[in-house]
Amino acid sequence: MTDKIVILDFGSQVTQLIGRRLREIGVYCEIFPFNKMPVPDKSVKGIIMSGSPCSVRDANAPQINLDDIKGKLPLLGICYGAQYLAQKYGGKVESSLAREYGRAMLHITAESPLFNGVSEESQVWMSHGDTISQLPEETETIASTNDVKYAAFRFIGEDTYAVQFHPEVFHTTEGSRILSNFALGICGCKGDWTPASFIESTIDSLKKQICNDKVILGLSGGVDSTVAAVLLNKAIGHNLTCIFVNNGLLRKNEYPDVLASYKDMGLNVIGADASEEFLKELSGVTEPESKRKIIGRLFIETFDKYAHKIKDAKWLAQGTIYPDVIESAGIEGIASKIKSHHNVGGLPKNMDLKIIEPLKMLFKDEVRRVGRSLGIKEELVGRHPFPGPSLGIRIIGDVTKEKLEILRDADDIFIKALKAYDCSSMDYTSASDPLRKAGTLYEAIWQAGVMLLPVKSVGVMGDERTYSNAVALRAVVSTDGMTADWFRFPYDFLAGVSDEIINKIKGINRVVYDISSKPPATIEWE
Repeated sequence: MTDKIVILDFGSQVTQLIGRRLREIGVYCEIFPFNKMPVPDKSVKGIIMSGSPCSVRDANAPQINLDDIKGKLPLLGICYGAQYLAQKYGGKVESSLAREYGRAMLHITAESPLFNGVSEESQVWMSHGDTISQLPEETETIASTNDVKYAAFRFIGEDTYAVQFHPEVFHTTEGSRILSNFALGICGCKGDWTPASFIESTIDSLKKQICNDKVILGLSGGVDSTVAAVLLNKAIGHNLTCIFVNNGLLRKNEYPDVLASYKDMGLNVIGADASEEFLKELSGVTEPESKRKIIGRLFIETFDKYAHKIKDAKWLAQGTIYPDVIESAGIEGIASKIKSHHNVGGLPKNMDLKIIEPLKMLFKDEVRRVGRSLGIKEELVGRHPFPGPSLGIRIIGDVTKEKLEILRDADDIFIKALKAYDCSSMDYTSASDPLRKAGTLYEAIWQAGVMLLPVKSVGVMGDERTYSNAVALRAVVSTDGMTADWFRFPYDFLAGVSDEIINKIKGINRVVYDISSKPPATIEWE
């Protein structure tokens, strides 16, 4: 029986990062809504309570009965979880005079297993509007910041800990160490969760769930759908049919290139060209969510159409990963919905196929590690994420064939330049594997693309006035897609790409670079 940590989600948009950090150290975990916690069995070694957009002082704040947990299992409260523990057991939580948000320096004030090996002073990330003004009895402060007296505390005589900061986010520099201390040290987890163990258990689970049913999978050429296809192929073999839909919104030459890339992988792949239908329904549509819904609906309807050509098909498999799920739906009205994703939104009510998502609890870097363990070639495993709605959400505003051609050419120049630029002598690591040195800018970047903007600007080309489109380059570094920072390019690279796009593509006379991080921006513009 695999050791695991149960994470109770109170609606924070970064709850899943807690899970990702735990899995980085080999600890298996499962995330449950706070009000749907399963009865802990012997495999559960500890509980973590997440943050929340709610205030513990609200009348309708999320509540949970901890009688069977606190003092019996190791427990860690993070942000809202910490404030909930303080208030529920006799402390006080009050509104801060100013919202405590951003970087802060943590000062450890007492020895604790939670902070073993952590520097006496280290950077943490705060994000809360309330603050703990009084601790419950039988507790002690174990860390503070300049503005937050009770930044971390523990209940004396039991393994219950609380931190007002977020150890799971990148900006908390020793957050992984803190979570490791809790999971491996305080909880005693073995840390034996690996991609190989995931593959074995997932294939076994797929066999039991699907039995002899036939499955159709949406293949896109990206790492998520590729890994999902190979896992399913190992589980059910010839009962899997992969379909690659040409939605008319793909990158330059992507449709034939993707079909060709799977020839040697033993997958049963067929192409479905529905480009005219997609472009017709998108005509004149400018609102981002409407475009996503249309693309999602047609995507599924295309599979439904092909399902009738495959006798007895029962399942539609998708390469959905956890960030897709968390951004598309909140926790019972508490977590905010950011945007719909093509594979988790816009599904028609009369869809004939059941959905199966073998990767829906994995983060992108985990999917890549699983892919490498499955022996999938690196050009597929290391490919950048690409949005399901494709270029439809990289054209800001309405989508036309003319705009698509302009964007395809600009995007092609950008991506080829990333792959050609040698950065092996620079201080860059691979975004898809932080332990490896990046050889090219493409490897150093998590995701990149070009956005066609709904504005024109005046320019001068060949002594003549132009009034043409502007495009924005977007490139970010990330480890999970949930948070991201803009990539610091060498100036000569940006200059070269800008010159090539403007000189070679008729209809573009201005190139800008997006230097927004996530949050507050998202990676895609729509």
